Amino acid sequence: MDKIQMKTPLVEMDGDEMTRIIWQEIKDILLLPYIDLKTEYYDLGLVHRNETNDQVTIDSANATKKYGVAVKCATITPNAARMPEYNLKEMWKSPNGTIRAMLDGTVFRTPILVKGITPYIPTWTKPITIARHAYGDVYKNVEMKCPQGSKAELVLTDKDGKETREQIFDFENTPGIIQGLHNREDSISSFARACFNFALDTKKDLWFATKDTISKKYDHTFKDIFAEIFEKEYKEKFEAAGIEYFYTLIDDAVARVIRSNGGYIWACKNYDGDVMSDMVATAYGSLAMMTSVLVSPDGVYEYEAAHGTVQRHYYKHLKGEETSTNSVATLFAWTGALRKRGELDELPELMNFADSLEKATIQTIEDGVMTGDLYLLSTLENKTKVNTEDFLKAVNERLVKILG
Repeated sequence: MDKIQMKTPLVEMDGDEMTRIIWQEIKDILLLPYIDLKTEYYDLGLVHRNETNDQVTIDSANATKKYGVAVKCATITPNAARMPEYNLKEMWKSPNGTIRAMLDGTVFRTPILVKGITPYIPTWTKPITIARHAYGDVYKNVEMKCPQGSKAELVLTDKDGKETREQIFDFENTPGIIQGLHNREDSISSFARACFNFALDTKKDLWFATKDTISKKYDHTFKDIFAEIFEKEYKEKFEAAGIEYFYTLIDDAVARVIRSNGGYIWACKNYDGDVMSDMVATAYGSLAMMTSVLVSPDGVYEYEAAHGTVQRHYYKHLKGEETSTNSVATLFAWTGALRKRGELDELPELMNFADSLEKATIQTIEDGVMTGDLYLLSTLENKTKVNTEDFLKAVNERLVKILG
């Protein structure tokens, strides 16, 4: 068969460690034989980020704005231990954080359900999508240690120089700590619209939760902005689509989620979404069975795997030992990006290829061929654990049949 031709490049962001190895194997085995792949390539591996003083991350985000669709491999966010290992000039920021801030995006994460892997919460028969605000909160915080005898205040200086002060705490008798959080109303509004639009696109109910009873200004502002935008811009659209927008407190939302059957979008502030997305992914079975897409308010999409770089497997790989690493989330990042590129460029054959590759991947696992993490979880009677590369080859065998 002739290779599928692309019109517009994807922005391709390469990554680190074991996921970097998988990235190339996916291209070699499952993409390049079928697609005349056009990408604008950026190496976001930690070595190259260090060489460019992280300019490559900024360049990749700007390219994503230009082309509209990107696909990203998992990357290292360095800690103190990584400094000597990679001889880093400084402890570079999370590439995901930089890209999210530049695109002003919302992260949507949805589990991939397969037969034989029962969620730890068995009533979850449909996927729960976590929508995570990707700006502010702890990720843009300011922190201080407070010695005993010090006093901490919030000071707001308006445009005319007038100060408003409010005491946080008087550390008269004990040392302590303080943390300053902020958010922007324009970013909260973008978050709300991205969630409402995604709910309409996917025909799913939208839940939003904060703790406005305790945080009567910070969290309450989120609640108010969501409510105002919904009433003015989306209420009639939701009614026409037969879906619901629902607000509740974050603790009540957790209780409702646990009792539910799934099948909705759960919108969370940045920190809440960070925590809850991992909880939901693990409860469904595996972090490596989770799609993740960053959506900007002006319709830019960046697809990625919702997990780390699988460091332990990478060190085994370097020693020449066999690995059995789950590549599904990385594979679905590619299929998501290819499908969106096909949709925007009106290339149905590219969209069909993405659908077929996802079908082949799920079919492989449901046929009992899987990597080690899923082998431990699967209740299928006839199952086989395969290595990293052999799993991708097994997917390709089924893809060939589906494509005919």
